[in-house]
Amino acid sequence: MVTMRAISQTTFGGPEVLQIVEVDRPAAGRGEVQLKVSAAGVNPADWKARAGLLTASVPEPFILGLDVAGVVTAVGPDVTRFAVGDEVHGFTFPPRGAHADYTVAPQEALAPAAGLDPLVAAALPIAGLTAWQALVRVADVRPGQRVLVHAAAGGVGHLAVQIAKSLGAYVIGTARPAKHEYLRELGADELVDYTSVDFAEVLREIDVVIDPMAEDYGVRSLEVLAAGGVLIDVRGTGPDRDEVRALAARRGPRFVQFRVERSGDDLRRLDELVTCEALRVDVGQTLPLTEAAKAHELIETGRTRGKIVLLP
Repeated sequence: MVTMRAISQTTFGGPEVLQIVEVDRPAAGRGEVQLKVSAAGVNPADWKARAGLLTASVPEPFILGLDVAGVVTAVGPDVTRFAVGDEVHGFTFPPRGAHADYTVAPQEALAPAAGLDPLVAAALPIAGLTAWQALVRVADVRPGQRVLVHAAAGGVGHLAVQIAKSLGAYVIGTARPAKHEYLRELGADELVDYTSVDFAEVLREIDVVIDPMAEDYGVRSLEVLAAGGVLIDVRGTGPDRDEVRALAARRGPRFVQFRVERSGDDLRRLDELVTCEALRVDVGQTLPLTEAAKAHELIETGRTRGKIVLLP
């Protein structure tokens, strides 16, 4: 077998458990394509998986990385959407993730990426699909509705602000003051400095809340929702869901614990927005693959702007 470099781990823990190793290149199975990775995004789900918050056991080798942009190097049986040499992007799944020189992905999780900057192509899939599916599929946002985006300058947040605005919503974001000008450039209509103001005391009649924070944000967000409003928890993990779910059931607002779905078709729609410059994907920082642990340290703070992307 031909080998490749990959970022792997054999136990759960902090960023220090991540190691660069030589492993066999993954082969494309039925309906899958093999990719030479051009760039790979880093998401909060990566550090949570590394820490053992999303799975019970670590298969070996366990390779993280959901977002990927790359070139098709081989196709498995029944692949009809792509051919060797195609530039694509989308998302992959541990234990055969994208933080490696090569990865594999189901064809339905990918979209063509020709013409896209590889950094943008790698940064967009998970955060973009999360924002898009939450706002379009779940909330069905309409013109004139009031949408509140928590952590508005983050990976999901900065895209949710723009997508909600493109749907005609009045968009409010929570963020530190240093990020307010940036968010106004992205289209935010109103901003709340969460370091000095409790958003639950100053906001009312919100139709949709996008919450990547969980913790006590969910409980407080219920207080600002209008009748018929919806709180969409996109974080993936959090200690407060039972309380939020029970409060929502008593008070009436809808609470949705959201999980992103792989969809090359949805990703194509996002790509169209990027191509026509209606959606700006902010790559806040790039690092070499060998510095994956540093990327985890940064994203685990919860204070990064835009997305972090690793380069092989």
